[in-house]
Amino acid sequence: MYINVHSQYSLRYGTMSIEKIVSEAIGFGVTQLVLTDINNSTGVMDFFRECSEKGIKPIAGIEFRRDKKLLFIGIARNKEGMKELNDFLTYHNLEQLELPDVAPAFVHANVVYPFGHLGELLSNEYLGIHFSQLHELYDRDISAIRSKLVALQPVFVADKIEYRLHEYLRGIDLNTLLTMVEPLDKCRSTDRFLKAGEMESKFAKHSFILDNTRAMMNDCVMDYPLGRINLNRKTFTGSKKDDKALLEKLAMKGMVYRYGSKNKEALGKVKHELKVIVDLDFCAYFLITWDIIRYAKDQGYYHVGRGSGANSTVAYCLCITDVDPIELDLYFERFLNAERTSPPDFDLDFSWDEREDVQDYIFKRYGREHTALLGTMSTFKDRSVIREIGKVMGLPKSEIDGFTDPTRAGLNRNNETFKKITAIYNLMQNMPNQRSIHAGGVLISEEPITYYTALDLPPKGMPTVQWDMYEAERIGYDKYDILSQRGIGHIKEAVRLVELNQQRTIDIHKVKDFMKDPNLNARLKVGNTIGCFYIESPAMRQLLTKLTCDNYLTLVAASSIIRPGVASSGMMKTYIQSFHNPTAVKYLHPVMEERLKETFGVMVYQEDVIKICIHFAGMDGTDADILRRGMSGKYRSKKEFDRLVERFFELAEALGRPKEVVAEVWRQVSSFAGYSFSKAHSASFAVESYQSLFLKTYYPKEFMVAVLNNYGGFYSRWLYVHELSKAGAKVHLPCVNCSFGVVAIFGDDAYLGFIGIQGFESKYIEIITEERRMNGIYASLEEFVKRVGITLDQCIILIRVGALRFTGKSKKEMLWEVHLLFGSKVKPNNHGELFAVEHKDYAMPELTNTALEDAYHELELLGFPLSLSMFDLLKTEYRGAAFARQLSTFVGRPVRMVGHYVTEKTVHTKNNKKMWFGTFLDAEGEFFDTVHFPNSTPSYPFRGSGCYLIEGKVVEDFGFPSIEVQKFAKLPIVENPIMV
Repeated sequence: MYINVHSQYSLRYGTMSIEKIVSEAIGFGVTQLVLTDINNSTGVMDFFRECSEKGIKPIAGIEFRRDKKLLFIGIARNKEGMKELNDFLTYHNLEQLELPDVAPAFVHANVVYPFGHLGELLSNEYLGIHFSQLHELYDRDISAIRSKLVALQPVFVADKIEYRLHEYLRGIDLNTLLTMVEPLDKCRSTDRFLKAGEMESKFAKHSFILDNTRAMMNDCVMDYPLGRINLNRKTFTGSKKDDKALLEKLAMKGMVYRYGSKNKEALGKVKHELKVIVDLDFCAYFLITWDIIRYAKDQGYYHVGRGSGANSTVAYCLCITDVDPIELDLYFERFLNAERTSPPDFDLDFSWDEREDVQDYIFKRYGREHTALLGTMSTFKDRSVIREIGKVMGLPKSEIDGFTDPTRAGLNRNNETFKKITAIYNLMQNMPNQRSIHAGGVLISEEPITYYTALDLPPKGMPTVQWDMYEAERIGYDKYDILSQRGIGHIKEAVRLVELNQQRTIDIHKVKDFMKDPNLNARLKVGNTIGCFYIESPAMRQLLTKLTCDNYLTLVAASSIIRPGVASSGMMKTYIQSFHNPTAVKYLHPVMEERLKETFGVMVYQEDVIKICIHFAGMDGTDADILRRGMSGKYRSKKEFDRLVERFFELAEALGRPKEVVAEVWRQVSSFAGYSFSKAHSASFAVESYQSLFLKTYYPKEFMVAVLNNYGGFYSRWLYVHELSKAGAKVHLPCVNCSFGVVAIFGDDAYLGFIGIQGFESKYIEIITEERRMNGIYASLEEFVKRVGITLDQCIILIRVGALRFTGKSKKEMLWEVHLLFGSKVKPNNHGELFAVEHKDYAMPELTNTALEDAYHELELLGFPLSLSMFDLLKTEYRGAAFARQLSTFVGRPVRMVGHYVTEKTVHTKNNKKMWFGTFLDAEGEFFDTVHFPNSTPSYPFRGSGCYLIEGKVVEDFGFPSIEVQKFAKLPIVENPIMV
């Protein structure tokens, strides 16, 4: 009799999970019920599965609300009815329209209005009455509505404790105090399952209402197929036979392009993969992916295909990826095999400014009814939730800060308030909080997607399903990951700039040639990689140096062992040691030597985890892959995961593996698997790294401009400007006669853009550049003001940053002049004058600017000085007793250096103390690195950007020198002369 049940997916309202709802229903003797979450159908398919497993009849619907008002409840009579409800909600979400007071004329769905609704009811429409409203039927002629009355007993919570949780959720949702949550803002405390017989008792004098309710529910059936079925678009061409023929044709043509016509190994591998692809019905998936890439190439877009899909030779032949699986000994089964428990996917990376167009193509090519972005569900799981609970309780900020960071307030953990917060937090933890959008997942469906979900319209502006990737997998969808990254933007922009600036065309996809280039590999070996995708961070540059990395395969390994789990487990250090002394490697077990000799006994790739689970522990491929996914956080069932962990130990011991060896192997497996890449993934990153490295080596000026213009990278903007200067460019301040929004390069001259100027309004960027294009360069300050129509404050910003230096006047002169212009009411305009107005010259005293004043202007408006370096601003002329190039000669000795702060990284030691790693530039512009141990850092903390005096001992680790800091202080700079 429950036609209005809500789960936690009624966000910040319902308190029960789907599993708990079904469990509670069974406990109260309920045999059928309707899930009707507020304005969403997120949990419907999960509800259907759970009820089917537990022997309860599931019925689905949606409760439609506008603000706090219950409008009506839609209840699906079948699958078509659920689509009607989803379509109705989707239309209002996508068109951003308010829900109406009255439901449309559904054909396959019933509608229940709250009692008191006025208006004629259609044959499929009912009035829901709560037992507390039955008195309103007393002494009233109800003959006209007798057959329309149904019992409305909402279910939101399980018990009194959950009702209190519900009140906290409502307070958080409404951003108000718990005491300010009004009755209309929340459910009733009785809105839960009633004891067996209680419903009948309450409606005893109106049993016909229960009969009506039962009849309506009996008429409903969720006629969805049980289990996971393939819901993806089934064909690319419209025929499976034609799909097979087209895929084979494209693969064979691509094989000749990639390997030549006489490579028997490649031919055999392609034929084997094609058979698996056809047998597992994945032709359409490959062809749709190929079609997406084809469109991108036609538009001149760059892409990188990565992830486990790069294990496929067919994908390589179709140019979906640029990773050669034969060269890297990648096995196709990691991507696609008959026993794989989860759907495979390709990760396709595009430039950040081109991805949306690719997504738009997919929507247009395959239809909006059949295409949607994948959603995600964020949960209550971080410490910010405690802050929210504290606010709802009305606690002062200082006390809340004490709960979130006890060291700040010296809080007694036995505090009763804290205990209450902790209790609420524990109940709320991991509950759904809000729906969001997946990083790049796209679904392409055979049936309209609204059979399975309503669609949201997030800020991104593309229809998005209301559930996440895990639910998509369970239902039967395989996603296409259309991702974006700044690294591809760097490459694309650099190639374009080389064409414009040097009139040279580059084939950036000749990666195999790049890998053999000694100049690129020499740069890689010493970690000279600033700006290059994935290999520019201090940690990666150190690793490259320690590994003397001068080839593709070593770089592939480095891309995986840099991951946090490998480093924290100690396996990264083990790998480096073994790399330099392979004969000294001691393998834990002969199986480890047999399977991991290539990587010196260290699990470097996800594939290695599977190998060890299969060959050391004796697990089958399916369980091994589930275990790997579980450790990567990609498998939901903790119970299943725990079972497989036990199985790992049981099977290993059954094979006679020594217990202590099994324990150590498991430690390595578990600490590594959650953070590693697949080998194909690492190889894809390495391909992109080589592309960046090629551009940095042979076209460094254009490359660094591209990095600056894509606003990505590991470091602050000033460092890339520094690298641009080191590359041989003469870097100029912004100029109204030469600059654009972004950095522009003309030969060896690079002009900073207007976008980086603090406080400068973006609308003037387009006006300045367009006016200059239409009517020529600006001849004077007065003419500039008139032509651009700029305001006084914006013009002052340009003067102070040096963008009007073409006038030949000092900044102080121009500031006088511009105030006179505006003070004399010379109106700026955007049109030419009919008659030339005689310009009046005023006698000015001599007004000069100093380099120091200019540097402070630049520091304020650009975030860094360009006219001078930070070293030039120091009060001291001391630059240290050594420079970075000399550090290797000081190993084991104390040294004093002056360094310009670049970046820092905080890590936690095994005893949970903090230590830091720093990166600096010396006065010659070269990098050096520091280590700050816990015993020294609190006394000598980092204090942000600037220059530091550093004292410490030089140490060297596999050829990489660094300074173990003993004393550390930020150096003062000269005062701003403008402020003195």
